[in-house]
This record gives sequence, C-alpha cells and structure tokens, in this order.
Amino acid sequence: MENVVDRFLRYVKMDTESDPNSNTVPTTSKQLDFAKLLVDELNRIGLSDVEMDNNGYVMATLPSNSSKELPVVGFIAHMDTSPDFSGANVNPQLIENYDGGDVVLNKEQNIVLSPKNFPELPQYKGDTLIVTDGTTLLGADDKAGLSEIVTAVEYLINHPEIEHGKVRIGFTPDEEVGRGANHFDVEKFGADFAYTIDGGEFGELQFENFNAAGAKLTFRGVSVHPGHAKDKMVNSMLTAAQFANEFPANETPATTEDYEGFFHLLHMDGSIEKTTLQYIIRDFDKEKFEARKAFMTETVEKYQAKHGAEMVELELTDQYFNMREKVEPVYHIVEMAEQAMKECDVPSKIIPIRGGTDGARLSFMGLPCPNIFGGGHNFHGKFEYIPISSMHKSVNVILKIVELTSKLK
Repeated sequence: MENVVDRFLRYVKMDTESDPNSNTVPTTSKQLDFAKLLVDELNRIGLSDVEMDNNGYVMATLPSNSSKELPVVGFIAHMDTSPDFSGANVNPQLIENYDGGDVVLNKEQNIVLSPKNFPELPQYKGDTLIVTDGTTLLGADDKAGLSEIVTAVEYLINHPEIEHGKVRIGFTPDEEVGRGANHFDVEKFGADFAYTIDGGEFGELQFENFNAAGAKLTFRGVSVHPGHAKDKMVNSMLTAAQFANEFPANETPATTEDYEGFFHLLHMDGSIEKTTLQYIIRDFDKEKFEARKAFMTETVEKYQAKHGAEMVELELTDQYFNMREKVEPVYHIVEMAEQAMKECDVPSKIIPIRGGTDGARLSFMGLPCPNIFGGGHNFHGKFEYIPISSMHKSVNVILKIVELTSKLK
C-alpha cells in the first residue's frame, strides 16, 4: 500500500486551481488532467466502476464482501484548490520532529510560520509537518481528503478479511468556487449516506454550515479629463468605496467566530468608468441570512436612488444552505462518525463549518453528507500545513466508519 503521505505529496504537485471567472465545466482543464490521473490510479489499485464523466466528476466502487445487505456508504473529496492563492508549482517541505517553534518557510523572503500567529502549532511538537515554501498554498484542501480516501479503500482491497458493504467514492471539481455539486449525479452515486473528507484539524466533525449567497455589484461612472471634470466626472471607484463603508465593521470574517455571520468583500476591480465589488454573505441562522441579503438589496436601492438606477447594479445569488436541516433526521450517521473517532483515539470536535462543503449542497440533493477532518490548517494561503499524524488518523477513521457501517442493521 502506497503511503498516504507519498500519495499526498504527488497530488499537491499537480496544479488544479479552479477559476471563478470561467463558465466551463470544470472551470479549468488542469482539473481534468488530474481527474484522468485519479481514474488510472483507482483502476490500478483494483476498484470497480471507475469512471470520469464529461464534467470531470470521478466515481468508483469498492464492492461489498459481506453476505448481508448493508447500507452503501460514500466518501467524497474535491480535486480543485482555491483561487485565493497560487496552487502552481507547489513545493512541499517536510519538517521532521517539529520542535514547537518557528518554521522558516522561505529564508530569502523572510516568510516564517510561527506559533505567535498560529498558536495551535506547538500541539504538534515531535510530529512531522508538511508545509509550503512560502510562495504557494499547500493544497491539503482537499488533496489530503483525496489521499486519505484512496489510501483507505486501497487498504480494504488489500485486506479482504475486513467485512464491509458497498463503498462508493466520488471526487468533484470546482468546490472552491461553489460549483462542486452542480453536476454531481446523486442517483448514479447510489449511496445511502456519505461523508466529505474536507475538514480541518484532526477531530473535526461537522454537520452544520453557513447559509451562503454571493453578490456582484457593478458601479458605473463618467470619465472626463481631470482638468475639466468639475460637476461632470463621476468616479465609480469612490462610489464603490462609499458603498463598502456602509457595512458593519464588526461583521467581517476577521471579526467573527463560531455561529456569527458576516459580509465579506472578496474582490474589487475598478476604474473611473466601472468598478465591480464581489461579496459573499454568510450566516447559520436562516432569518439572519435573509436579513443580510435584504440589507444588501436595500443599500443598493439607496445608492440607485442617489446616483441613478443605471449606475448601480446588483446580482445576488444563493449558493448553498445549512445542511443541518437535512442531516438531523439521520443523525445516527453523525453519531457513527463520532464513535469511529472515539475508537481511533481521536477526540471528536463537533463544530459548525464556517464555510461550506460539497456535502452542504448534496444533503439538499438527497444525499445526507456530514464533513470529517482531513487534518490540514490555514487553508488557502502560504501558511497552510498538515501534520502527518493527522493524515494517518483520518485514514483510520474512514476505515472505522466502513467497519461500523457493516454492523448496522
């Protein structure tokens, strides 16, 4: 069995960054290249029904080896990495026997991973950390999940003495741009329930997430030579800046935690003639979520009344909803994951996802799908890292869930 770490190191070196500005499926062709590699690998290790559809979704089956009729459990991860930070030319570094102090990621650029900024680091003293070289993200979100799922099913293939029912695995593109479940065929996948392996540090177990919406605002202006601009020029960038200041300063990602929602200015691009702002809106509570969307709409209407309806445009789109509504009726699948962690000596941490996973949308598509840790920290940036022990623990939890599923009546 290939070591999960070797598999992970191989996967992260493939650039699979998705593109929110692309209308293709998947949004980047390099995800298809990676999907083809995974298909070859899944065939090589001996899975059945291995296929990649026209949209780049990969599915495969580990057939049941039990004489009993058992539920079909699925495990899902995504292939793309976030466009928030470069995923090209990833050069992972291994920090063996981590001493609990600063880790110099890039000496030339003075980039240091430090417990001063990331106080959870010392808990991994003595472990081996996989880190970046300070110029890219690492890709543990979610190539850790991919590696752990493939390693677990390969282990089951090589250990037929372990009784299990049918196991389905699915790998999706474009999760990072909110489209991972767009073309996921739940009926073809055929699982009774599933788990995304897309969480953070070891022990995380999640069955509730933000309600989410995206907003694109376009502000239009009038460009005139600055020497003759009095009472004529309309600078769209200034209008957009004033608009951005309408939002509560204490309701951003940098000022909220736990169940607190936020408005997040994700991107801005502007000139005198035209400026665009892209926001995401998040809240766990459905009523508060709707109130946030209403605040966005009302603020736009105020600016339209002041500057003209044609000068300010809003595109507001729901993205996903809190999966708790769909998972609670089958809460035993959360309890089973919690039991699996307990039996693997992993303290479970049932916490809300301050974000979303494919599982959020899939739960509303008829496939209840809690989220389990992959083991990484500081996703979407140069300070991303993952302890090797966490990857091993994730593999063990997947195997234990398969074992516990075989005991369901």
